Amino acid sequence: MVRALPRIRRDPLAFLAGCVARYGPLVAFPLPRTPVLLVATAAGARRVLVESAASWTKATIQYSSLALVTGSGMLTTDGSAWRSARRAAQPAFRHGNLELVAEQAVAAAERVRAPWPAGEDVEVDADAAVLEATLEVVGRTLFGGDVGDDGERVVQAVLEGLQVVVARARTPIPWPRWLPTPGNRRLARTEQVLDEAVAHVVERRRAQGVGEDDQDLLALLLRAVDSGMLTETSVRGEVATMVVAGHETVASSLAWTLHLLATHPAAQDRLHAELDAVLGGGPGAGIGGGPDAAPGGEPGGRAPVWADLARLPWTRAVVDESLRLYPPAWVVTRKAVADDVVDGVAVPAGTLVIVSPWLLHRREDTYSEPDAFSPERFLAQSPPSPARGEYLPFGAGARLCIGRDFALAESVLMLAAMLRDRRVAPVPGAAPVLQAQVTLRPEHGMHLRFESRG
Repeated sequence: MVRALPRIRRDPLAFLAGCVARYGPLVAFPLPRTPVLLVATAAGARRVLVESAASWTKATIQYSSLALVTGSGMLTTDGSAWRSARRAAQPAFRHGNLELVAEQAVAAAERVRAPWPAGEDVEVDADAAVLEATLEVVGRTLFGGDVGDDGERVVQAVLEGLQVVVARARTPIPWPRWLPTPGNRRLARTEQVLDEAVAHVVERRRAQGVGEDDQDLLALLLRAVDSGMLTETSVRGEVATMVVAGHETVASSLAWTLHLLATHPAAQDRLHAELDAVLGGGPGAGIGGGPDAAPGGEPGGRAPVWADLARLPWTRAVVDESLRLYPPAWVVTRKAVADDVVDGVAVPAGTLVIVSPWLLHRREDTYSEPDAFSPERFLAQSPPSPARGEYLPFGAGARLCIGRDFALAESVLMLAAMLRDRRVAPVPGAAPVLQAQVTLRPEHGMHLRFESRG
């Protein structure tokens, strides 16, 4: 394991895949004190995350490191603290609020593409574009308004802090916080900026007035603070958590989805055929479109709306398949609080288990041609399922991501809005470099060409 450290730090995805290729889907790592088991079977993932979830906690180095940035938010806590935060936040993610999510997702996508000259091709860093758009959606739907400069400060502070904690999670040396290391100094600066920016976001939201009928996440959290269910500190944690879980993860998914469409023209042709039918675009726009197609002749048809979501099954399948190949949360860890049996292997209490959706989503016994981009697999009658431990971009079981439906609606409609009158194509010599951080990121951005379909 000592010899493997450089490889783990350089490319953890390749390291995990290499371990499975050499030793099989259950790999015990020889580490002192804490037994560590890599689980790369659907049955094993189902056991840990669904069937025996109460026997496994998030008391792992992954989540304790994340908590240095997010605090005690839903992402990192267990037990009563997690249940209180989940109960307080749940109304913000009810299906009744998804129409607002759809409206804001489309509006954000339209604002991102507004500077693109009509009828002309344009080269764009798609990663930066979707990061900007998803931050806007988080601000307007979860925090009750435009978070503006404070939102940018929160994002930059969170991202800088995450760079530190990712490096910390990949080393076996537990540097204490009081040591004046460069990482600890960066983390201290991050915490100060984050505290100040979140305080401004909260102050602005309270100044708007927090009514009993307000259902945005921040209003719900502040009412929970006022009732004694949560603390002020926990609000800071949940805001930082939503930057990671509701902003960066969706942006990561969208960036890789655009890359996959750019490199698979046939799948993109089918997507455009669907968009043209529903939105009334393409050649002869407005003629013979879907039931709500635009009556005019706008080259890309009208912008999508909430009601279109159910009429875009291929676009949704494209998003699902992108999440399979590039799951933003590429690794999940749990620690056993009691003895258990995982896929036939006796696991003692105290064992750390590593479950990697990146590996599970590429198993040949679950997926035919697992490395191929084939959205068709999600149009099948029995597509891969989180309940079976096969498909885990949002986790599974009781800890299934609270914002799953939010993220899917946002992704599908933002993708439809960005591509309704544009084709996306690769930029020669600018292939993205995959980097496994807290999420799967394109290391130097995602430079793509958006070509006019007019």
